[in-house]
Amino acid sequence: MLTVKQEGAVRHLVMNRPEKHNAFHPELIEALSEAFASLRDDDSVRVVVLRGEGRSFSAGADLDWMKSQGEASDEENFQSSVRMGRLFRDIDQCPKPVVAAIQGAALGGGAGLVCSADIALAGPEALFGFTEVRLGLVAAVISPFVLRRLGYSVAREKLLTGERFGPEEAHRIGLVHHLAEDLEEATEALCQRLLKCSPQAQAASKKLLSEIWDLPEAEQLQKAARFIADARASEDGREGLAAFLGKRAPSWQSIP
Repeated sequence: MLTVKQEGAVRHLVMNRPEKHNAFHPELIEALSEAFASLRDDDSVRVVVLRGEGRSFSAGADLDWMKSQGEASDEENFQSSVRMGRLFRDIDQCPKPVVAAIQGAALGGGAGLVCSADIALAGPEALFGFTEVRLGLVAAVISPFVLRRLGYSVAREKLLTGERFGPEEAHRIGLVHHLAEDLEEATEALCQRLLKCSPQAQAASKKLLSEIWDLPEAEQLQKAARFIADARASEDGREGLAAFLGKRAPSWQSIP
């Protein structure tokens, strides 16, 4: 269902339903939610890599499950949607950098997972699409994260056509950040780049961006001033500046 592996300070979360193209249903949603909850305060984890086993990253929600929810009571149907939405929120709000490594299809909610991650890398065989409308459905619980990633105009076009598209188009519209001929090598290199940075500063940067992105400019600047003041006085801020001025590596780079 979900394979969890740790390599040094990198936690790999591998969706493991290859026979179903890693489509998520209640058990996988719960497993992912628990995995992200467990690593929030785990100092041994500094980077999270989300990926899928087999040919696909994730084909989105399991259609048999979606059909059953449409036939359930209104309250059960609604609550299952709330739980699914919380998963995307938990990924988005994870204080650690979250990397999505996409080797195959990332469709519907699978593309939503990509939008929830901080940085996305796509291999040559990656395939994307917000395909819900072609099934009479709506890309609803992923829409806040799609809007943030793609912007209003591009999100409208992709969500209304439901068309599938390859890695080059995904890169052009900003859905993925990097194209990789060798996905394993590129993912490892990205993790090493992330590990060079202060974990406190990374968590604060994510929190800052989340809090200011839709505020008026004056409020953005006020909140930003508070963040940099706190960062300068923080343990990592003092260590980072001292290390730079002393021409040495900061302490967090000595942790694998």
